[in-house]
Amino acid sequence: MKLFGRSRDKPKEKRELDPKLNDFIRGVDIDYGGGVASGVQVDELRAMQTSAVYACVRVLSETVASLPLVLHRREKDKNDKAIEHPLYEVLHDMPNNEMTSFCFREVMMTSLLLYGNAYARIIKDKAGHVKELWYLLPQNMEVERDSNTKKIKYTYSDEITSKTYVYKPEQIFHVMGLGYDGIKGLSPIDQAREAIGLALATEEYGARFFGNGARPGGVLEHPGTIKDPEKLRDSWNKVYQGTKNSNKVAVLEEGMKYHEIGMSPEQSQFLQTRKYQLNEICRIFRVPPHLVCDLERSTFSNIEHQSIDFVTHTIRPWLVRFEQAIYKSLLSEQERLIYYAKFNVDGLLRGDFATRMQGYATARQNGWMSINEIRSLEEMNPISEEQGGNAYLVNGNMVDASQPQQKNLGGENGIKVQKRD
Repeated sequence: MKLFGRSRDKPKEKRELDPKLNDFIRGVDIDYGGGVASGVQVDELRAMQTSAVYACVRVLSETVASLPLVLHRREKDKNDKAIEHPLYEVLHDMPNNEMTSFCFREVMMTSLLLYGNAYARIIKDKAGHVKELWYLLPQNMEVERDSNTKKIKYTYSDEITSKTYVYKPEQIFHVMGLGYDGIKGLSPIDQAREAIGLALATEEYGARFFGNGARPGGVLEHPGTIKDPEKLRDSWNKVYQGTKNSNKVAVLEEGMKYHEIGMSPEQSQFLQTRKYQLNEICRIFRVPPHLVCDLERSTFSNIEHQSIDFVTHTIRPWLVRFEQAIYKSLLSEQERLIYYAKFNVDGLLRGDFATRMQGYATARQNGWMSINEIRSLEEMNPISEEQGGNAYLVNGNMVDASQPQQKNLGGENGIKVQKRD
């Protein structure tokens, strides 16, 4: 897949730097093919090996996949679920005979977070309705505008059949992330590879640090000449290297001395760097740190508000991308006038029990929710019409402000007389 003029399925190539920049970057070798200044190769799959990226991708993909996705029918007075439409089952239950709806949306969301794009092959029945959606690997898809027809085309390299297929826009369900040309989205990993590369480098440094027995490195000094230095180094490492050998007492013979070199974790700000990179990666994906188990700045009073903010500012834009892609690619022009797909986020926005009951009481007393609507949100069975399950109530003390007030002026036989104030 091409992005910023390079192909992802071809060997990485270095770009020539502007000579004018030499004064600023002398001695620095910058690789624009995936390597970063930290010396770590960064791509989408490599980035998932850092815990912060994995946690953020998992939180976002599982959250979107777990939300109910329902096809609705527009009607005059209400919007009902369009259960009879073939697309309802594709979106809500099974997009194909190999994947559940949860699994399909999880892998589509993972593709969006790593590659900036998610693709699926559209299969329609004889009536023109979508009956299946098959996930396509984003790294094998190339999106471009045809030079002859001026229309977008999708070129997919299938790893199973070893064939290349060219699809029209109406054959591909494409959910696009943040982009600059309206054709394809940008890879968040590629755009933030320096920050992710630093996180990978600190993890690798920490692993090697403890793997070497908590010793950053050192020099064995011998007063004479050593005939076989390699043998001496191997014997030293065999006895003292590794976490199981840490804190052992070293015995030095023949006047040898050990000189430690390198910086300690405190001197290199190792722990602070790891914490900072965690927040950096959370910032990239707009995930509150407490959702990836960083509770350093979280309190009982702000967790609920952070969770609501997560739904509003992080999850909602992704849901809108899916909903509008469904509207564009999976519904015909005639169906768009009648049907629309929508995620249900009520479960994410639910507060504690006391808060929910207070909100239901307000809605019930002011006449804009019935008993059965409230019971449905709490996943309870409805009650019958005779028991008032679908009735709407209003407070009897409230009257229309535009109507004249009625007062009991104490007339004959207690008759109420209307009087204008």
